[in-house]
Amino acid sequence: MADYDLAIIGGGLNGTSIARDAAGRGLRVILLEQGDLGCGASQASPRLVHGDLTGLERRAFFRVRRALRERDVLLRIAPHLVRPARFAIPVYAEERPPWQLRSLLLLYERLASRSGLPRSATLDVTHHPVGDALKRPFGTAFEYSDCIVDDSRLVVLNAVDAAARGADIRTGARVTRAERGETWRLVAIDRGYRRVITARSLVNATGAWTGSVAETVLRVPAPRLATVQISQIVVRRLFDCDYVYAFQHADGQLIFASPYAQDCTLIGSVGHAFKGDPAIVAMSVREVAYLCDAANRYFREQITPADVLRTISGANSVIAPARRHMRDGAALLDYRRGKAPLLTIFGGDVTTSRHRAERAVSEFTRFYPMTPRWTATVPLPGGAFAWQRFETEVDIARDRWRFLGEDEARRLVAAYGLNVKDILGEAKAKADLGPAFGPELTGAEVRYLMRKEWARFPDDVLWRRSKLGLTMPQAARDVLAAFMAKPD
Repeated sequence: MADYDLAIIGGGLNGTSIARDAAGRGLRVILLEQGDLGCGASQASPRLVHGDLTGLERRAFFRVRRALRERDVLLRIAPHLVRPARFAIPVYAEERPPWQLRSLLLLYERLASRSGLPRSATLDVTHHPVGDALKRPFGTAFEYSDCIVDDSRLVVLNAVDAAARGADIRTGARVTRAERGETWRLVAIDRGYRRVITARSLVNATGAWTGSVAETVLRVPAPRLATVQISQIVVRRLFDCDYVYAFQHADGQLIFASPYAQDCTLIGSVGHAFKGDPAIVAMSVREVAYLCDAANRYFREQITPADVLRTISGANSVIAPARRHMRDGAALLDYRRGKAPLLTIFGGDVTTSRHRAERAVSEFTRFYPMTPRWTATVPLPGGAFAWQRFETEVDIARDRWRFLGEDEARRLVAAYGLNVKDILGEAKAKADLGPAFGPELTGAEVRYLMRKEWARFPDDVLWRRSKLGLTMPQAARDVLAAFMAKPD
């Protein structure tokens, strides 16, 4: 008998979403990730949960409608991670005309008629906070509703929920060889130790490494793939309002600028075909300048590449030839008599990730029984509250732990939801939470991340489970590294 029903290679959004879905349907699951959860393409998404407004121009009505439904599902099951936001599109007469934008927004709302989010409107930006940061003569902008997401935490909480339902989540575990018979026999180097694992079925969810893992580890023909790179830049905050700006750049592409962390702005994204090692993907000087130019076309405060605090890049696989708007990704099942099933999944965006995983797991119903689909209705850890109550939960946290400032309480609730109690416990003062690493991060939070969320190194904490790396000085990072080496 095999050790597991399903083994998953890859701990990005596809891999952890499948692990959660499959574990909740009663399968014995193991997930093997050679690095940290979400350390590949998942950490480089543009942080949007949306239906893709420009998809309507391509007449992709079905895909837009399905994505809008998934937007509402994610908002319902992860109200701490997925937050409604108002998006503003300043009207630039040389690009899409106002009537066209208005028509697109009306159709967009019609496809999402049950969302419950505020409807679109026309703004006179000369008398609205949206216009404060804009160049003149932008007199008009359209606003509409979509959502933003903490993509890295979405990956981690999928894994946390999978583990709570019995899945074995192994980070720092690199699969070096696989033998395929009636079951899969995997050899992994798990944090320095050799481990042999058997599983009835296997999922290759290794993102940009999909082709190389298929050929060198699984020793099966790789699908015909292309690799694409997606990149964003982070700069100091360019506007005070909480809106997300959508720019119509000169080439017709929509570029988004959104609040990021507490005092920064995320601008992106740009994408292109990528060749090379996905582990060292990086933005080019030309791409950085492109995003700076897009922002400078609209904002009063001008930026240059020297103002960029951080670039964020990741690579992922798509079916070749690369399709710029392939939102759904692909899931390819290989099953032959006498050979254990292999599912290869790659591509796709954050918005459709839950639905993509649900369909992928359902492919295995032909091989063994499982319980019905469930992930559309069950909240992720910490998310058992209505999204309209987010600010109320922040107030409750501040009332219970009176030493929390407003920004700190909001960050903690946005990251952990109702599970913030597992970190703060009965603390009466900040000193009760152990050593401090900068103004916000405490020993109690770091211990929780190491114990419950597989954080092993400072970057796991500072960039994927939070964005505190943007503000933490090097001296505090050194202290954090020493603490994580001996947390007890």
